[in-house]
Amino acid sequence: MARTKKPATTGDMIRTLLVIVVPVALIIIFFSRTLPDYPVQEVDWRPVLAEARKNAPYPVLAPEGLPDTWRPTKAAWVAKGEPHLNGDASVRNLWELGFLDPHDVYLSLHQGDARPELFVDDVTRQGYADGQSAVGGQTWVRYISPDERTRSLVLTSPKVTTIVVGDTTYEALEAFAGTLTAG
Repeated sequence: MARTKKPATTGDMIRTLLVIVVPVALIIIFFSRTLPDYPVQEVDWRPVLAEARKNAPYPVLAPEGLPDTWRPTKAAWVAKGEPHLNGDASVRNLWELGFLDPHDVYLSLHQGDARPELFVDDVTRQGYADGQSAVGGQTWVRYISPDERTRSLVLTSPKVTTIVVGDTTYEALEAFAGTLTAG
């Protein structure tokens, strides 16, 4: 015997729509809630800079004359052999300094004195050379990450490799690099 299909009613349509719309609405509400905005934790970087300049075997750079709208968020000096991020001994003398610019873009300075190829690869996020920039009479090599989001300027000398990095334009990195001095 063949079954006959009962025609769909308006009630059937409403129930079907509810089965689809209610979960979608709950997902939208759950994922669109705003999370609390945590204040930026600023750091006092000058004592760390003084320690780095006292102990580093290379000239330690730091910005001079940045406006107060630049907020320091990271300052670290790690001597070669001391524990670093994951607790392993650092393979180089390492100076790191990071700021949020007035637009909340993070820019950072990294200096290290050993294994420059690995250092550049790590800090530039496996970036590749993308031209050159002239800053303060020196030629920096431009790097861009494979996703083209992060740009870096790299200056290599026999004593130290210096890297300025951020998710911003080369011009912004050049301006930041132009403020760097060895004190």
